[in-house]
Amino acid sequence: MKAFHAVIEGEVQGVGFRYSALREARSLGLAGWVRNRGDGAVEVWAEGSEQDLEVFAEWLKAGPAEAWVRNFELSWEAPGGALSSFNVAF
Repeated sequence: MKAFHAVIEGEVQGVGFRYSALREARSLGLAGWVRNRGDGAVEVWAEGSEQDLEVFAEWLKAGPAEAWVRNFELSWEAPGGALSSFNVAF
């Protein structure tokens, strides 16, 4: 198990980014969360296999068709292990 924290900036709020990320993460069997930040970015915490996380990270770099990602920052972290599903956080 691995984990990452990502911050996605650009035209990423109000375009279905969180719910598209939710579907993508759940389809990969990942645990974690996605949320909008007050500064207009989207933030993600994800835990799972390294291979599935890499697939998810590649998806996040582009997001859904309506999004425009200007900046993508990712840091690999130690998984917490307490999460069992992927959800939209508020």
